[in-house]
Amino acid sequence: MVSTEREYIVFCDESDKSGKYFSNFYGGVIVGASNLTGVNARLNQAKLDAGIESEVKWEKTSPYDLERYKQLIRVYFDEIDAGNLRTRIMFRQNAFEPTGLTVEQRQSEYYLLYYQFLKHGFGFAQMPKHFEGPNVRIYLDKLPSQSKERVAKFRGYLAGLAENSHLRHTGLTIKSENIAEIDSKKHILLQCTDVVLGSMSFRLNDKHKAIPEGKHRRGKRTVAKEKLYKFIYSEIQRVTGKVAFNPGISTGKTLSSWSDPYLHWNFKPKSHAFNPTRTKRK
Repeated sequence: MVSTEREYIVFCDESDKSGKYFSNFYGGVIVGASNLTGVNARLNQAKLDAGIESEVKWEKTSPYDLERYKQLIRVYFDEIDAGNLRTRIMFRQNAFEPTGLTVEQRQSEYYLLYYQFLKHGFGFAQMPKHFEGPNVRIYLDKLPSQSKERVAKFRGYLAGLAENSHLRHTGLTIKSENIAEIDSKKHILLQCTDVVLGSMSFRLNDKHKAIPEGKHRRGKRTVAKEKLYKFIYSEIQRVTGKVAFNPGISTGKTLSSWSDPYLHWNFKPKSHAFNPTRTKRK
Protein backbone atom coordinates (compact mmCIF):
# COMPACT_ATOMS: atom_id res chain seq x y z
CA MET A 1 0.00 0.00 0.00
CA VAL A 2 1.40 3.40 -1.01
CA SER A 3 1.10 5.90 1.85
CA THR A 4 -0.61 9.24 1.25
CA GLU A 5 1.34 12.49 1.38
CA ARG A 6 0.57 16.18 1.61
CA GLU A 7 2.89 16.81 -1.31
CA TYR A 8 4.33 14.80 -4.21
CA ILE A 9 7.26 15.65 -6.47
CA VAL A 10 7.41 14.44 -10.06
CA PHE A 11 10.76 14.44 -11.89
CA CYS A 12 10.45 14.12 -15.68
CA ASP A 13 12.86 13.53 -18.54
CA GLU A 14 12.56 12.89 -22.26
CA SER A 15 14.66 10.90 -24.69
CA ASP A 16 14.60 10.16 -28.42
CA LYS A 17 12.06 12.31 -30.26
CA SER A 18 12.33 9.96 -33.21
CA GLY A 19 13.56 6.39 -33.55
CA LYS A 20 13.52 3.55 -36.04
CA TYR A 21 10.49 1.82 -34.50
CA PHE A 22 9.54 3.85 -31.43
CA SER A 23 9.65 7.61 -30.80
CA ASN A 24 8.72 10.32 -28.29
CA PHE A 25 10.13 8.74 -25.15
CA TYR A 26 9.12 10.34 -21.84
CA GLY A 27 10.08 9.11 -18.40
CA GLY A 28 9.31 10.18 -14.87
CA VAL A 29 9.48 9.23 -11.23
CA ILE A 30 7.16 10.33 -8.42
CA VAL A 31 8.19 10.59 -4.79
CA GLY A 32 6.35 11.68 -1.67
CA ALA A 33 7.81 14.82 -0.10
CA SER A 34 8.48 13.05 3.20
CA ASN A 35 10.70 10.51 1.40
CA LEU A 36 12.61 12.88 -0.88
CA THR A 37 15.51 13.75 1.46
CA GLY A 38 16.14 10.13 2.43
CA VAL A 39 15.93 8.84 -1.14
CA ASN A 40 18.30 11.53 -2.40
CA ALA A 41 20.77 10.79 0.41
CA ARG A 42 20.80 7.05 -0.28
CA LEU A 43 21.16 7.47 -4.04
CA ASN A 44 23.91 10.07 -3.73
CA GLN A 45 25.73 7.81 -1.28
CA ALA A 46 25.36 4.89 -3.71
CA LYS A 47 26.80 7.06 -6.48
CA LEU A 48 29.72 7.96 -4.22
CA ASP A 49 30.26 4.33 -3.18
CA ALA A 50 30.27 3.30 -6.85
CA GLY A 51 33.03 5.79 -7.57
CA ILE A 52 30.98 7.83 -10.05
CA GLU A 53 32.29 11.38 -10.08
CA SER A 54 30.33 12.98 -12.95
CA GLU A 55 26.69 13.22 -14.03
CA VAL A 56 25.07 9.85 -14.67
CA LYS A 57 23.60 9.60 -18.17
CA TRP A 58 22.61 6.70 -20.39
CA GLU A 59 24.68 8.02 -23.30
CA LYS A 60 27.81 7.97 -21.13
CA THR A 61 27.52 4.21 -20.49
CA SER A 62 30.82 2.49 -21.25
CA PRO A 63 32.67 -0.72 -20.32
CA TYR A 64 34.50 1.35 -17.69
CA ASP A 65 31.26 2.60 -16.07
CA LEU A 66 29.09 -0.50 -16.53
CA GLU A 67 29.49 -2.05 -13.07
CA ARG A 68 29.38 1.37 -11.42
CA TYR A 69 26.09 2.18 -13.14
CA LYS A 70 24.67 -1.22 -12.18
CA GLN A 71 25.55 -0.56 -8.54
CA LEU A 72 23.71 2.76 -8.56
CA ILE A 73 20.69 1.60 -10.56
CA ARG A 74 20.24 -1.37 -8.20
CA VAL A 75 19.75 1.10 -5.34
CA TYR A 76 17.30 3.12 -7.47
CA PHE A 77 15.20 -0.01 -7.96
CA ASP A 78 15.56 -0.84 -4.26
CA GLU A 79 13.81 2.46 -3.57
CA ILE A 80 11.06 1.51 -6.02
CA ASP A 81 10.76 -1.91 -4.39
CA ALA A 82 10.47 -0.26 -0.96
CA GLY A 83 7.55 1.87 -2.20
CA ASN A 84 9.45 5.15 -1.98
CA LEU A 85 9.44 5.76 -5.74
CA ARG A 86 7.17 4.91 -8.66
CA THR A 87 8.52 5.08 -12.21
CA ARG A 88 6.63 5.61 -15.46
CA ILE A 89 7.79 5.38 -19.09
CA MET A 90 5.78 6.50 -22.14
CA PHE A 91 6.62 6.17 -25.84
CA ARG A 92 4.89 6.06 -29.21
CA GLN A 93 5.12 3.18 -31.70
CA ASN A 94 5.83 4.56 -35.17
CA ALA A 95 3.56 2.02 -36.88
CA PHE A 96 0.52 3.80 -35.38
CA GLU A 97 0.60 6.99 -37.43
CA PRO A 98 -1.64 9.81 -36.16
CA THR A 99 -4.22 11.13 -38.61
CA GLY A 100 -6.27 14.31 -38.81
CA LEU A 101 -3.74 16.52 -36.98
CA THR A 102 -3.64 20.25 -37.64
CA VAL A 103 -0.40 22.05 -38.47
CA GLU A 104 -0.36 23.51 -34.95
CA GLN A 105 -0.80 20.08 -33.39
CA ARG A 106 2.09 18.67 -35.41
CA GLN A 107 4.31 21.59 -34.45
CA SER A 108 3.35 21.19 -30.79
CA GLU A 109 3.68 17.38 -30.74
CA TYR A 110 6.43 17.40 -28.10
CA TYR A 111 4.37 19.39 -25.60
CA LEU A 112 1.04 17.72 -26.35
CA LEU A 113 2.52 14.28 -25.67
CA TYR A 114 4.35 15.54 -22.58
CA TYR A 115 1.02 16.85 -21.28
CA GLN A 116 -0.68 13.49 -21.85
CA PHE A 117 2.16 11.74 -20.04
CA LEU A 118 1.79 13.95 -16.97
CA LYS A 119 -2.00 13.87 -17.04
CA HIS A 120 -2.40 10.10 -17.27
CA GLY A 121 0.97 8.42 -16.76
CA PHE A 122 1.11 8.69 -12.97
CA GLY A 123 -2.49 7.68 -12.31
CA PHE A 124 -3.51 10.84 -10.47
CA ALA A 125 -7.16 10.04 -11.26
CA GLN A 126 -6.79 6.85 -9.21
CA MET A 127 -5.15 8.59 -6.28
CA PRO A 128 -6.56 7.30 -2.96
CA LYS A 129 -8.57 9.65 -0.79
CA HIS A 130 -6.34 12.11 1.08
CA PHE A 131 -7.19 13.95 4.27
CA GLU A 132 -6.74 17.13 2.24
CA GLY A 133 -5.95 17.65 -1.42
CA PRO A 134 -2.20 17.16 -1.93
CA ASN A 135 0.11 19.57 -3.67
CA VAL A 136 2.11 18.38 -6.69
CA ARG A 137 5.45 19.79 -7.80
CA ILE A 138 6.60 19.09 -11.35
CA TYR A 139 10.31 19.27 -12.12
CA LEU A 140 11.21 18.99 -15.80
CA ASP A 141 14.62 18.43 -17.30
CA LYS A 142 15.48 21.50 -19.37
CA LEU A 143 13.03 21.84 -22.24
CA PRO A 144 14.28 22.14 -25.83
CA SER A 145 14.71 25.63 -27.22
CA GLN A 146 11.40 26.52 -28.83
CA SER A 147 9.15 29.56 -28.95
CA LYS A 148 8.55 31.20 -25.58
CA GLU A 149 4.85 31.30 -26.42
CA ARG A 150 4.68 27.51 -26.85
CA VAL A 151 6.58 26.88 -23.61
CA ALA A 152 4.36 29.33 -21.71
CA LYS A 153 1.25 27.65 -23.08
CA PHE A 154 2.58 24.24 -22.00
CA ARG A 155 3.26 25.44 -18.46
CA GLY A 156 -0.22 26.96 -18.35
CA TYR A 157 -1.81 23.67 -19.34
CA LEU A 158 0.17 21.85 -16.62
CA ALA A 159 -0.89 24.38 -14.00
CA GLY A 160 -4.49 23.82 -15.07
CA LEU A 161 -4.32 20.05 -14.79
CA ALA A 162 -5.86 20.03 -11.34
CA GLU A 163 -8.99 21.69 -12.72
CA ASN A 164 -9.36 19.16 -15.52
CA SER A 165 -12.56 17.10 -15.21
CA HIS A 166 -10.40 13.98 -15.26
CA LEU A 167 -8.61 15.01 -12.04
CA ARG A 168 -10.79 17.58 -10.27
CA HIS A 169 -12.28 15.02 -7.87
CA THR A 170 -8.84 14.29 -6.38
CA GLY A 171 -8.50 17.75 -4.87
CA LEU A 172 -4.84 17.96 -5.90
CA THR A 173 -3.21 21.35 -6.42
CA ILE A 174 -0.59 22.29 -9.01
CA LYS A 175 0.66 25.86 -8.62
CA SER A 176 2.43 27.52 -11.56
CA GLU A 177 5.39 28.41 -9.33
CA ASN A 178 5.80 24.70 -8.57
CA ILE A 179 6.45 23.83 -12.23
CA ALA A 180 10.13 24.30 -12.95
CA GLU A 181 12.89 23.34 -15.34
CA ILE A 182 15.87 21.90 -13.49
CA ASP A 183 19.47 20.95 -14.18
CA SER A 184 19.82 17.15 -14.15
CA LYS A 185 23.42 17.49 -12.91
CA LYS A 186 21.99 18.56 -9.55
CA HIS A 187 19.28 15.90 -9.23
CA ILE A 188 20.23 12.25 -8.82
CA LEU A 189 16.64 11.06 -9.35
CA LEU A 190 16.58 12.65 -12.79
CA GLN A 191 19.93 11.05 -13.62
CA CYS A 192 18.76 7.56 -12.69
CA THR A 193 15.53 8.04 -14.62
CA ASP A 194 17.55 9.13 -17.65
CA VAL A 195 19.45 5.82 -17.56
CA VAL A 196 16.29 3.71 -17.37
CA LEU A 197 14.52 5.75 -20.07
CA GLY A 198 17.55 5.68 -22.36
CA SER A 199 17.89 1.93 -21.99
CA MET A 200 14.33 1.44 -23.25
CA SER A 201 14.80 3.59 -26.34
CA PHE A 202 18.08 1.77 -26.99
CA ARG A 203 16.50 -1.69 -26.91
CA LEU A 204 13.13 -0.95 -28.52
CA ASN A 205 14.86 0.73 -31.47
CA ASP A 206 17.33 -2.17 -31.90
CA LYS A 207 20.36 0.02 -31.23
CA HIS A 208 21.96 -2.99 -29.56
CA LYS A 209 22.42 -4.44 -33.06
CA ALA A 210 24.29 -1.45 -34.46
CA ILE A 211 27.66 -2.15 -36.13
CA PRO A 212 29.83 0.87 -37.02
CA GLU A 213 30.38 1.44 -40.73
CA GLY A 214 33.44 -0.43 -41.93
CA LYS A 215 33.46 -2.74 -38.90
CA HIS A 216 32.42 -6.36 -38.51
CA ARG A 217 31.30 -6.29 -34.90
CA ARG A 218 29.55 -4.04 -32.47
CA GLY A 219 31.41 -1.35 -30.57
CA LYS A 220 32.40 -1.84 -26.92
CA ARG A 221 30.03 0.91 -25.75
CA THR A 222 27.12 -0.74 -27.56
CA VAL A 223 27.90 -4.06 -25.87
CA ALA A 224 28.14 -2.33 -22.48
CA LYS A 225 24.79 -0.62 -23.04
CA GLU A 226 23.14 -3.92 -23.92
CA LYS A 227 24.48 -5.44 -20.70
CA LEU A 228 23.15 -2.50 -18.69
CA TYR A 229 19.76 -2.77 -20.42
CA LYS A 230 19.58 -6.48 -19.51
CA PHE A 231 20.40 -5.62 -15.90
CA ILE A 232 17.68 -2.95 -15.82
CA TYR A 233 15.23 -5.43 -17.34
CA SER A 234 16.00 -7.91 -14.56
CA GLU A 235 15.45 -5.18 -11.97
CA ILE A 236 12.05 -4.37 -13.52
CA GLN A 237 11.17 -8.06 -13.25
CA ARG A 238 12.24 -8.00 -9.60
CA VAL A 239 10.15 -5.00 -8.52
CA THR A 240 7.08 -5.84 -10.61
CA GLY A 241 7.12 -9.62 -10.20
CA LYS A 242 6.47 -9.91 -13.95
CA VAL A 243 8.83 -12.55 -15.32
CA ALA A 244 7.62 -12.04 -18.90
CA PHE A 245 7.72 -8.23 -18.82
CA ASN A 246 7.35 -6.87 -22.37
CA PRO A 247 8.94 -3.41 -22.68
CA GLY A 248 7.26 -2.60 -26.01
CA ILE A 249 3.65 -2.68 -24.86
CA SER A 250 1.54 -0.95 -22.24
CA THR A 251 2.03 -2.75 -18.95
CA GLY A 252 -0.89 -4.66 -17.50
CA LYS A 253 -1.67 -3.11 -14.12
CA THR A 254 -1.23 -5.30 -11.07
CA LEU A 255 -2.51 -2.62 -8.68
CA SER A 256 -3.37 0.67 -10.39
CA SER A 257 -1.79 3.42 -12.46
CA TRP A 258 -1.27 5.28 -9.18
CA SER A 259 0.29 2.62 -6.98
CA ASP A 260 2.07 0.20 -9.35
CA PRO A 261 5.85 0.44 -8.84
CA TYR A 262 6.80 0.53 -12.53
CA LEU A 263 4.70 0.92 -15.70
CA HIS A 264 5.17 1.37 -19.46
CA TRP A 265 2.64 3.16 -21.64
CA ASN A 266 2.67 2.66 -25.41
CA PHE A 267 0.71 5.77 -26.41
CA LYS A 268 -1.63 5.31 -29.38
CA PRO A 269 -3.40 8.33 -30.90
CA LYS A 270 -7.19 8.05 -30.92
CA SER A 271 -7.19 8.65 -34.68
CA HIS A 272 -4.47 6.65 -36.38
CA ALA A 273 -3.58 4.47 -39.34
CA PHE A 274 -1.49 1.32 -38.94
CA ASN A 275 1.58 1.18 -41.16
CA PRO A 276 3.03 -2.36 -41.14
CA THR A 277 6.21 -1.22 -42.92
CA ARG A 278 7.26 0.58 -39.71
CA THR A 279 7.24 -2.51 -37.51
CA LYS A 280 10.01 -4.94 -36.70
CA ARG A 281 9.87 -7.66 -39.27
CA LYS A 282 10.25 -11.17 -37.91
